[in-house]
Amino acid sequence: MKRFIAIALTGLSLTSLAPAQSIERRQEDPIPAKVETMYTRGLKYLASSQAANGSWEDNSGSYPGVVGLATLAFLAHGEDPNHGPYAKNIQRTIDYLIKSQRADNGYIGTSMYNHGFATLALAEAYGVVDDPRIEKALEKAVDLILSAQKRNPKGAWRYSPDSKDADTTISGCQIVALLAARNAGVAVPDAAIERALKYMASCRDTAGAYGYTSRGGGKVTLTAIGSLCYSLAKQKDAKGFQSSLDYLKKNLEYRDTHYTYYFEYYMSQALFQADEETWKLWNAQNIRLMAATQQQSGAWLGNRGPSYSTASALLSLALNYRYLPIYEK
Repeated sequence: MKRFIAIALTGLSLTSLAPAQSIERRQEDPIPAKVETMYTRGLKYLASSQAANGSWEDNSGSYPGVVGLATLAFLAHGEDPNHGPYAKNIQRTIDYLIKSQRADNGYIGTSMYNHGFATLALAEAYGVVDDPRIEKALEKAVDLILSAQKRNPKGAWRYSPDSKDADTTISGCQIVALLAARNAGVAVPDAAIERALKYMASCRDTAGAYGYTSRGGGKVTLTAIGSLCYSLAKQKDAKGFQSSLDYLKKNLEYRDTHYTYYFEYYMSQALFQADEETWKLWNAQNIRLMAATQQQSGAWLGNRGPSYSTASALLSLALNYRYLPIYEK
């Protein structure tokens, strides 16, 4: 069952979920040999360094958000989560995410960053991982995101489910998680997506650049997040979208030196969803950068630990495979 996962962001019922999560990737798209080599080495590192409880024992590897990203990295390579060589690794991550969820309100971890990426992982795993607990955990996680939005005056999210302010990084994380969950068959009101996108638009300046909490101080990383949200919501014809794409095109040489792998993760998706030809140019650059920075162990290093850096680096390359539902158009 290796390499069978693909994503299409369409509203599906729970009864139609499994077939929708098993679309083959386009066979005419070749995988660069360098990408396959890097990806294989990266997965071997994640598998060999994983703790028995499903997490990683580095400075952020116990965070549910990081475990969620690692889950996605395995699935994005088309690994069979039930019978393949990495099945136990994937099953351990899912077990860790579910055990990290609070029973009373569905909150996963201690920040909405963790909750958002963990929810995304559950959404992508639902229907392909043989674990009946995922459905309930995913529904509870989505309910937490939606209830937090209702309590937030800005209609968006920040660090806590009870936050009254918002920013584009955490909000973008929740939007992507909601869209993935909706694709998996979980009920997500259109009004919630529209309200969230309205907040994101309030942080976009006339040049198309997104700021952190307002239109000021636009950043490439933030613009990639904002652009991706609109693409996945099927609103590429919305006002400001083209300006944001033009802004990203002008910054193809940019690299975020502080949030290196976070940027790579989002920029790859944003460009692929918005303009595949531009993504091809950026992808060639990214392949060279990832090849130059991967360690002999197969890991990538960063100030947030090798598990986070490796999972995020792999996901920046995963558009070459397009097995994850969130990576399909």
